[in-house]
Order: sequence, then structure tokens, then C-alpha cells
Amino acid sequence: MSINRYKHIRRYKEIARVFVKHGFGTVLDQLGILKYLDIKKKTNKKEDKYIKKSIGERLRLALEELGPSFIKLGQIISTRQDLLSEDIIKELEKLHESALPFSFEEAKECIEYELGENLEEIFIEFDEKPLAAASISQVHLAKLKSGKQVVVKIQRPRIEIKIEEDMKILKDLAWFIDTHTKYGKLYEFSTMVKEFHNTLRKELDFRIEGEYTEKFKENLASNRKIVIPSVYWECTTRSILTLEYIEGISLSNFEELKDKKVDLKLIARIISKSIFEQILRDGLYHGDPHPGNIKALSDNKIAFLDFGMVGTLKEERKRQFLKILLGIAFKNSKLIVDAVMDLGSMTRRSDAKKLEFEIDKLRDEYIELPLKEIKLTEIFNKIFDLSFKYNIKIPNEFTMLVKTLATMEGVVEKLDPELNVLEIAQPIAKKLMFRLFSPETVKDYIKEGIFDYGNLVKEFPELLLNFFRKMEDEDYTLNFRFKSTKEILKRFDKISNKISFSIALLSLSIIIAGFIIGFGMAATVETEAYIFNLSILKIGLVAAVLMYLWLIFSIFKTGRF
Repeated sequence: MSINRYKHIRRYKEIARVFVKHGFGTVLDQLGILKYLDIKKKTNKKEDKYIKKSIGERLRLALEELGPSFIKLGQIISTRQDLLSEDIIKELEKLHESALPFSFEEAKECIEYELGENLEEIFIEFDEKPLAAASISQVHLAKLKSGKQVVVKIQRPRIEIKIEEDMKILKDLAWFIDTHTKYGKLYEFSTMVKEFHNTLRKELDFRIEGEYTEKFKENLASNRKIVIPSVYWECTTRSILTLEYIEGISLSNFEELKDKKVDLKLIARIISKSIFEQILRDGLYHGDPHPGNIKALSDNKIAFLDFGMVGTLKEERKRQFLKILLGIAFKNSKLIVDAVMDLGSMTRRSDAKKLEFEIDKLRDEYIELPLKEIKLTEIFNKIFDLSFKYNIKIPNEFTMLVKTLATMEGVVEKLDPELNVLEIAQPIAKKLMFRLFSPETVKDYIKEGIFDYGNLVKEFPELLLNFFRKMEDEDYTLNFRFKSTKEILKRFDKISNKISFSIALLSLSIIIAGFIIGFGMAATVETEAYIFNLSILKIGLVAAVLMYLWLIFSIFKTGRF
């Protein structure tokens, strides 16, 4: 490890000493880090009190002591079930709690520097005591000259400089672990740290959070039960975010919610339904829906707050999540296996047949249970554990997604212990499943692939001609080896199902068109004949639709689409 590392040598030593203090000296020594920094791995008697604590608690305390970069790192890695055990993850989840506030003088200095005016010229009221403080920022209540009450989110002084220094150190450490340990080669910590750095950079630019806030406001505008705060752009910069203040009761104040007789069951349904719609419909969802980020308002409405952490899913990922969700709801292991294998890059050691067998066993554990007794995130975690076991790398989007679902499920369970989120998700998933196979969506698929097909048609004759010329000029031996004929047949089955579906969709469209034409022609004949012809047409249409639905059901039942 080339320590230019010499530039940051003091911080390197500080980080190492904190981890040694909290009982991780042996780990650092095994990694060979301590010898580079000339630090002893033994702790003194004052520090022995930490050794008696659990590994998770010691890790959390170390990260808290090291500051914002490491607190955020802990929050991120708490979503990685493949890296950490459940007890450590539960301990790291406590890192979401509040941090010590910085002074009002520092907050005022930041506002005046960023907005270019004195505080009194911008706000007629400004509460010197913060409403809340976090690792990167704190929030103050204020009032604009217009009389509008707002919350002002202010970035911690010099936080960006500190984070950039820590990120350079983390990149060095990740490179060292990747190069010198088997765990590094397996988990690619350098890639993980790079993604973490990109996430942090976005969080440090409050304008991005403002844009996400407006996007959520737009996406959820049709739901009258949900409120999203407005952004005041004239008082917003990279380091300052000014939002509409929304009066309500934080879901973290559970006793107050009960005292005010808030309909907790209805609130639970609104939250869970909205999160699933954000994920499946919009592909943009609140990444941290813990109780402090949700308020209960009058008339049984809710407000989502703090869009500093959001998750995004592309169309392909949405379809994969939808397949897993439907596989769980319908207790169809083939749907789940198919989606999981499409999710991540499979290594050669991956064994699809064994994975399917294990998911079958998992399904058997739940098959007799009613939906309301099935814990969604528990099943997702077990599915992902099996994926890790068979070396299928789950994309980071899905680890964050499951973490979000776990947070949401925890909130909902406290509000309404009898509600099962899978029952809320199922009708949304079914509705979106049929939308995926609507004529409009099929048309979009064709548009997306038309250029690829065009290039194939254009280039294929030339490629084929070159191939035969090579065959004629040189002596070639072609060897074919099929590792799994069953897998090949399964792929052909999927292709034939897609072709069958496309033909059925086209046929149904033609039948409907014929019905419309036939209806128009039947209207020109006498009344009795008209009624008779109309009845025949209706029977024909119903029969065609039933056959079409039967075909769709048959295709989905196989799990190969």
C-alpha cells in the first residue's frame, strides 16, 4: 500500500487506532495493515471494556467515532446480507439515529455564504435550535418573508473535504484488500467503495435531493392521501435545501399517534401501497422510509420526507422484481429461479439445478401458509442467501431494494401487526403484469429491438459468406458439447412461449377488429337477424378471449417467459 497516502498518514493512523481500540487489532494485523503504520495491535486496560461487547456493537461504535464518512459507509453496508451476519446488520441499522448538532453560528455563516445575503434579509424567523441533526447535515425551522414556514437543511461545515480525504483512504484500503486477500477477489471492495463514493457525492449536492423531491411530488400527485413538500429553489444551493414545512406527527412518536387517535391501520396500508407503486410503477422509490421520514397528517394523509436516499430501477430490473414477487405470491419456484438467474452474472460454478431444488424446498416451507403469515423480506433474504451460495451476484439495486422493503415492513408491522404487505403488493403486481403484455408494451419491445434485428438482417449474409469462404480455404473442425440438454430445451421452451404469446396477441387483435366490422355489418340487417348475429359475435369473442387467457395462464404456469 503506497501511503501518499503519506499525505493522509495521520488519518490512516487515527482510523487504525480506533479499530484496534474497539477490538479489531487482530483483523488489521492479519491484513498486514498495522505493520505499514507501525501500530501495536494490543489495547490498553481502559479499552478492554469494548472487547466484552458484541462484534456488531464494537463495529458500530468504531464507525460512529470515525465520523460521517464511516457512518454513511455503515449505513450502506448494512444493506449487504452477503457480507455481514444478521446480528451485525441489526446493530449497524442503529447508525440511522441522530448525530450531535453543530453551532448556530456555523449554520448562519453557511447560509449567508451560500445565499449571498444576511440571514435576517432572507428569513423573518429562524429557530437557532435545530429540529434534527444527522451525519451530513442538520435541519432548522424558519419562516420566509412571504410568511411561508419552511425547513432549512444545512450541510455540516467542511464535511466535503473530510469525506474526500476519507474516500481516498477507503479506496487505498479496498485496493489493498482486493489485492492481498481472497475476500477481496470475491467481493471486489474497490468497486463497492467506488459506488459508495458516487452515492456520497450525490448526497452532498442538495440540488439533486431537491430534484428528486419534485420528481416524487410529480409521480405521486394523483394520490390524494400522500403529500410531498415543495422546494423553494430561490433558497436552495449545493449546500442548502429549503423545503415547505409540513405540519404533522412523526411516525417515530408512536404514543402521540395513539393519543390523537390516528387511524394507524389505514396509514399502514397507504404507506405499503405507495412504496410498492413507487418500486413497480415508477422505478423510483424512497430509499429510507423509516418512521422519522414519514408524518401522519390530518384526514388520514401521510407525508414522505427526506429524499436524500432514493432507489432507482430500470424497466428490466422492475420486470425481474415483479417475477420474484409473483413467484412468492403464487408459490411458483420456477418463476423465482428464472428471475434470479436473470438478475446477476452467474459464474461457472453456479448450479441452476441445485438452486432450483433449494428454492423448491424454500417454497415447501411456505406453501401451506396463508399470505398474511408470510414475511416478504424474510423470503427475499433467504432467496438471496441461496443466490450467494451458488455464486450468483445480486445487483446492488436489489440489496438496497430489499433493505427498503425491510424498513417499510417494520414500520407497517408496528402500525398494524395484522397487515401483511404481500397482500398489498399482490394486486399491484398482477395489474402491472398484464400491463407488461399489453399491445402498447409489446409495440415498445419491438421498437427497442428493431435496430438490432435490422443490423442482424443486414450483416448476416456477409458473415455467413465469410464463414463459408474460410471453411473452403482452410481445414476446420467443429466441436459441439452440450453441458445440459435440459437447460437448452428450457431456453427453447421460453422462445416458443414468447412466439406463441405474440401470435395469440396478434390473433386476438384481428378477432376484435373482425368483431367491430361484423357488428357494423350486422346493424344493417333486420332486427331479429341483428340480435341473432350479435349473439353469435358475442359468443365468438368471449370464446376467443377465454382461449387467449388460458394460453397466457399456461405460459406463466411454466415459469418460462
